[in-house]
Amino acid sequence: MTASEIRALFAVASRPEVVSLAGGMPNLAALPLESLSQQMSELIAQDGLTALQYGSAHGVPALREQICEVMAMEGITGHPDDVVVTVGSQMALDMVTRLFCDPGDVVIAEGPSYVGALGSFAAYQAEVVHVAMDDDGLVPENLRAALAECEKAGKRVKFLYTIPNFHNPAGVTLAVERRAEILEICRQYDVLVIEDNPYGLLAFDGQTYPALRSMDPDNVVYLGSFSKTFASGLRVGWVLAPHAVREKLVLASESATLCPPTLNQLVVSKYLATHDWKGQIKTFRENYRERRDAMIGALEQYMPEGCSWTHPEGGFYVWLTVPEGVDAKAMLARAVTARVAYASGTGFYSDGLGSRQMRLSYCYPTPERIREGVRRLAGVLESEMDLMRTFGSVTTRAVSGPQTPGPDTA
Repeated sequence: MTASEIRALFAVASRPEVVSLAGGMPNLAALPLESLSQQMSELIAQDGLTALQYGSAHGVPALREQICEVMAMEGITGHPDDVVVTVGSQMALDMVTRLFCDPGDVVIAEGPSYVGALGSFAAYQAEVVHVAMDDDGLVPENLRAALAECEKAGKRVKFLYTIPNFHNPAGVTLAVERRAEILEICRQYDVLVIEDNPYGLLAFDGQTYPALRSMDPDNVVYLGSFSKTFASGLRVGWVLAPHAVREKLVLASESATLCPPTLNQLVVSKYLATHDWKGQIKTFRENYRERRDAMIGALEQYMPEGCSWTHPEGGFYVWLTVPEGVDAKAMLARAVTARVAYASGTGFYSDGLGSRQMRLSYCYPTPERIREGVRRLAGVLESEMDLMRTFGSVTTRAVSGPQTPGPDTA
């Protein structure tokens, strides 16, 4: 395990004069804090003896029922008994990896992939094989080729890990017409699918895509979270799994945490029952769309020739590719000196690739700060390119292994 580059610089990057485009922190300013405060006070006064006590590793029954209602928006038909509440979906991901992966097993993941997933896979000594994406997400032909190569080499592939909607870090979405083909390929090779979907309800046009789980309930384990659609600090996520897998997940949860915090679950449950949570998600979408527009506009205005970037239709991130010869990881310290921070692309690969990429997060800063951050970043990049033209590019050593996650790189 190695710490992320942004975590190493986080003490500097978190200063108010630094525009951080690195962290994936949700913007919570739109939450109804006054009513939530009153609600939590009433919860403690009326149900404190339950809320502050140990609970079940399975999760609060009422919340599990509400989670099924949330998932129904993406076409999922789930039973509350097959939902296991977790301390954020990161815990669910870690438990699934723990259950399925022995040292040396292979996990197929998009390239790039979520840094927290790569950290879990590394912790359980699984080998990650990346499959390239395009603007429509995971490419079926690339997946088939990777699975065939693993089979030929005698490697045991345990599952495909995928973020189909508004990918972290790439910002792309798996095309609907590809989803059934991806599932069929995994069926053919007897490979489980882990669908990580924290951003699925944050499409800027309000569209919801059919979850992979809705298309193949028996071969898809679904990970969800309230961190992006309500409050990340409560750390409430869940996993929906086939019944036999669910039993093992409950045991894994007991050994990891005994139980997820009852208070936090009851806060989420009461929020879902008493607030217009769908309207709140709409407000989040509007806020993030405004910030996405500011990011794209600033990139178009300031970035030098030779740069390219994705155009997300939801979620939190833009994936920026810089000109040949520029090393985004090596440039990071100079960017922080210029009072702007980003997440370099190497952290999102298990094999040290991604030196020409960076993840830019638009979810937290104001539109004005985003534009200023991109302007500063473009200036650093221009200086880097001037140095490169003068002295030539410098090749740096590839990162050995993935980085461990943190709130700054979530």
